[in-house]
Amino acid sequence: MEAEEQSRLKTTQRAISFGFIEHERGLAKEKEVGCSSFMTWWQLMGICLSAKIKAESPCHTGVNSKPVSTDDTDLSGSMSKGSSVSLPRSEGEILQSPNLKSFSFSDLKMATRNFRPDSVLGEGGFGSVFKGWMDESSYAATKPGTGVVVAVKKLNQDGFQGHREWLAEVNYLGQFYHPHLVKLIGYCLEDEHRLLVYEFMPRGSLENHLFRRGSYFQPLSWNLRLKVALGAAKGLAFLHSAETKVIYRDFKTSNILLDSNYNAKLSDFGLAKDGPTGDKSHVSTRVMGTYGYAAPEYLATGHLTAKSDVYSFGVVLLEMLSGRRAVDKNRPSGQHSLVEWAKPYLGNKRKIFRVLDSRLESQYSLDTAHKAANLAVQCLSVDPRLRPNMDEVVKELEQLQDSKETQSTRRPSSGAKPRRRSAGDGNAEAAAYPRPSASPLFTK
Repeated sequence: MEAEEQSRLKTTQRAISFGFIEHERGLAKEKEVGCSSFMTWWQLMGICLSAKIKAESPCHTGVNSKPVSTDDTDLSGSMSKGSSVSLPRSEGEILQSPNLKSFSFSDLKMATRNFRPDSVLGEGGFGSVFKGWMDESSYAATKPGTGVVVAVKKLNQDGFQGHREWLAEVNYLGQFYHPHLVKLIGYCLEDEHRLLVYEFMPRGSLENHLFRRGSYFQPLSWNLRLKVALGAAKGLAFLHSAETKVIYRDFKTSNILLDSNYNAKLSDFGLAKDGPTGDKSHVSTRVMGTYGYAAPEYLATGHLTAKSDVYSFGVVLLEMLSGRRAVDKNRPSGQHSLVEWAKPYLGNKRKIFRVLDSRLESQYSLDTAHKAANLAVQCLSVDPRLRPNMDEVVKELEQLQDSKETQSTRRPSSGAKPRRRSAGDGNAEAAAYPRPSASPLFTK
């Protein structure tokens, strides 16, 4: 058994070395072309699934149709400005990470019942995610229904970009542990096989709970929305801390996963970048991200800072307050961009009701809603210097969550209407676990 383990370790080392070679070839190719379609797709129901596919135009479906999200892509549309791609960390850091387990391919075949089609949780151009079962302490494969559920991402075997993103995921989630980051349990790098094993997040993505309709997804209550916003903010604050200094660069509702208690965890670190060091004020990089979430100064210059993430947080907070997508082409003219449409109303207490999700009536006070909207406005400041840092955002959200003013002061109405049950109500039943569907991506 010891000889077998050493043989597998050597195979892993050779494969990782091969990945670094492919990574450098990819950089050379990007410099020559000047622009590449680098996109990540992941989602649904507690999984991280990255994809890179090409399509025609950015668009969103309406709330009653199959969910389609505009996802990660090169947003520059031309020669990248100051393109700089972070190299993966050393092999030793990957292999020696105390937080990660190295799985054999046969381990994961057994855990997922040989990657059976009925075990698929989600699919995309980047690969498939399968439901698996493992022993809670040893993480050895077990029979379905015993042990703990895990999500196993199996990458497609074409192209260097998939391996680069695979490495980024291992590097970041393998180094960090925080209650508001999704847990990467381990990886498999054996011959041509590249897989990742994550904790399973039974409530799925925040995107589902905000925008999907049906018996599986009850509207999140006001208190739960504040809880999710606070948890996600704590995750970003951790990444921005002096000890970590990481810019997430892909903060959006589909990358916020929820556990059984609606605790929010950030996932998909394929676009994450190390922050500026020394006397540098920013990182110059290819303009990558998601339509509707990227900060305006980053789009214009390629200069990436922690305040870029703060802007994206403001967009997500606005989505949570309004129940609307950041970009929705099915909305009437003038309402396609949530930020542009909502901003004029957010600072006015008399007009704020035009923005707030109608499904939240009677769950909040006018004062609390106004404070939450004002926080979103600050995060969405065009001048990044006027945006708060994430520690300040966390402090403000904690004060809002601790507020005992939970009932709203609504405008008078001619007749009382029964409030729709929301997830988080005392008598609300837990949503059943739905089979997720893949979300196509669109890019210019």
